[in-house]
Amino acid sequence: MSDFFTHCHEQAGWCRELGSPFTAALCEAFAQSAERGGIVAELAATIAPPHRKRASALRLAGALHYAVLSGRSPDLSNLYPKGSTDWQMSEIWPVAEAYLEADRDHVEAFITSDPQTNETRRSIALLPGFLEIAERFGSPVHLVELGASAGLNQTLDQFCYSGPNWRIDGGGDVEISTEWHASALSGVFPKVQSRAACDLNPIDLRQEEAQWRLKSYTWADQSERLARLDAAMMLALEAGTRVEKADAAEWLERKLATRPKSGTAVVFHSVFLHYPPTAVRAKITDLIAAAGDQATFDRPLAWLCMEPDSVFENDNPRLGMFRVQLQTWPSGEVQTLGYTDGHVTYFEAG
Repeated sequence: MSDFFTHCHEQAGWCRELGSPFTAALCEAFAQSAERGGIVAELAATIAPPHRKRASALRLAGALHYAVLSGRSPDLSNLYPKGSTDWQMSEIWPVAEAYLEADRDHVEAFITSDPQTNETRRSIALLPGFLEIAERFGSPVHLVELGASAGLNQTLDQFCYSGPNWRIDGGGDVEISTEWHASALSGVFPKVQSRAACDLNPIDLRQEEAQWRLKSYTWADQSERLARLDAAMMLALEAGTRVEKADAAEWLERKLATRPKSGTAVVFHSVFLHYPPTAVRAKITDLIAAAGDQATFDRPLAWLCMEPDSVFENDNPRLGMFRVQLQTWPSGEVQTLGYTDGHVTYFEAG
């Protein structure tokens, strides 16, 4: 259990840094409970290590939040913060531990899946790239998204973005802002002519259970994130967003081979590329490069991503930082647009 214990305390530190003292306290409670043995230790043992890579603590936190959202545990729901700071872990944990024991079969099944947050605030980190694509190539663009989860960022052109002295209004109800330490943005999001997305385990928002699962991985004391997620889910449902269940490399090969004869194809993703095996990651990179070799100014290609800095070829990666990078063809030019964290609580120029 030492690996799980260390992971929980490390995750608690990250949660605290990202503004969720509740989830931090919950992760610490997991560690303390696992050290004593019992249900948390038994559940953790069902998750193949390493626990940091598996985000085991967040799987358990998600299972508890799901119980609150779905009504599986009314007792827990009465104590959970629901965006409030008025909570006591000393009151919550005994009820949470009892729930894990009582509904063990459901919890075990729940934690077999990787956490999927579909954090829509990542779109503001990608926004400089889309504005650069619009300025360089004009419209239209064809969105090709990898690891799209529920596909919420398929409608990122309809979000409203703002910084300290700028605003890009997409006309929708999803409002996104962050601490902005870069030049003010201006311009118009390119017109989207087609949208396509894939995921190994896509979330179908037409199912209420799927909505609960997606929300369960958003930390319970972060009301702004939860409200933004609700608005983004509604927008995706209204737009009829669909995400294909597919292996990313195989799907991308088909999409690039059949991409439209005009307009800019934009392959994009956020916090995805470090999940596939090394061979799959290499194939994705090779496919994009090969398609780039065939690009022309009338039929350009763009690759826009937000990924851990360690994913990129880099002798000195900025640990814990996420790089936003844009590469465009036919020139093949690579631009580092900026850096942020996993929840995009800030954005700084590259």
